[in-house]
Amino acid sequence: MFFAVRMTVSLPPDMAPDVRASTLAAEKEYARKLQHTGEWLHLWRCVGQYANLSIFDVTDNDRLNELLWGLPLFPYMDITVTPLTRHPSAIG
Repeated sequence: MFFAVRMTVSLPPDMAPDVRASTLAAEKEYARKLQHTGEWLHLWRCVGQYANLSIFDVTDNDRLNELLWGLPLFPYMDITVTPLTRHPSAIG
């Protein structure tokens, strides 16, 4: 199943620098792992925002929920999920 997921990050301004650095490093490692497994197909930065638009290819809703809750930045994110289906006019 394909999902478009928009994630907007809002880190607390008073977050300790060491906690911020370790959380961001863990997030990067987690995202790269999921990209290598093929579940996180695309990851794009939204220009001028601390946000991204991603495409996930997962077995079901529960798997996507599991992956999103596993994000180290999850507590600081506003997430919008849109299920996708093939468009009949798509050529690819």
